[in-house]
Amino acid sequence: MKPSPKEIKKTLHSRNKHISGYDFQRLTKKNPALSGFLITNPAGQVTIDFADPKAVFELNKTLLLLHYDLQHWEIGKNSLCPPIPGRADYIHYVADLLAKDHNGNIPRGPQVKVLDIGTGSSLIYPIIGHQEYKWSFVGTDIDAQSLHHAYMNSSKNEALKKSIVLREQKDKAHVFTGVILPGEKYDLVLCNPPFYGSREENWKSTTKKFQNVNKNKEALPVQNFGGNANELWYEGGEKAFIRKMIYESMDYQAQLGWCTTLVANKDNLKPLVAVLEFKKAKDIEIIKMEQGNKISRILAWRWS
Repeated sequence: MKPSPKEIKKTLHSRNKHISGYDFQRLTKKNPALSGFLITNPAGQVTIDFADPKAVFELNKTLLLLHYDLQHWEIGKNSLCPPIPGRADYIHYVADLLAKDHNGNIPRGPQVKVLDIGTGSSLIYPIIGHQEYKWSFVGTDIDAQSLHHAYMNSSKNEALKKSIVLREQKDKAHVFTGVILPGEKYDLVLCNPPFYGSREENWKSTTKKFQNVNKNKEALPVQNFGGNANELWYEGGEKAFIRKMIYESMDYQAQLGWCTTLVANKDNLKPLVAVLEFKKAKDIEIIKMEQGNKISRILAWRWS
């Protein structure tokens, strides 16, 4: 009988470029537009207003320009603006997973093939994954407009244009079917699944978070990280999406190595792991990530 997977407690990854926080002097030198969003908090520290979507975008854009050698980065209107340190953490942790099959050495270079499910307009995982480890990516999304902006992010950065392929998932009922081509094999799958089960559930959570960080209680709630419908909710929520991902990955197990996904709600882990164990996944791992007050987990599995 296979032992239950152990949850590995982690803090910000040691290879994360943002482990020491934000150097606003360097950041504003790289992108002077960020200066207009700087504030001083009650502790006397220079920061930004994280309740301001424009400030959040400008900060994350500048992090990419400075630390990942980009010349251009954009996101679609109302698209999810990813917090770069947390997204970088995901990349570094899954790099460690790949290292287990290479005598502890992280495989680098374009021969490492990665599939990013729901890449979004930001193209964030392919950007960081390529710039840190030179991996090659296929990014998929159900939203054509998001893929347009993702293409602009790829094509306007010389280092990325030959390393990232984008594919539209035209059938919302599927995760892998229709985007994995015959003969392809991926060393790694990444996914940041929709968390909420409905628009109403999303808005209720947004309102609560906004009121917690905004002193003006009369202000209308906004999402400081944005997000389109397909990025934020899915019928049945995160657990239903990942369950579908697990079952469909079985059909492509000969073409997939490590399958990984973020899991925001820890209560979803037990039933998802139970499915993987019942279906006899060869390996299952849970990796805990912490960024500030936010805790999330990576669920990883492989079939062979």
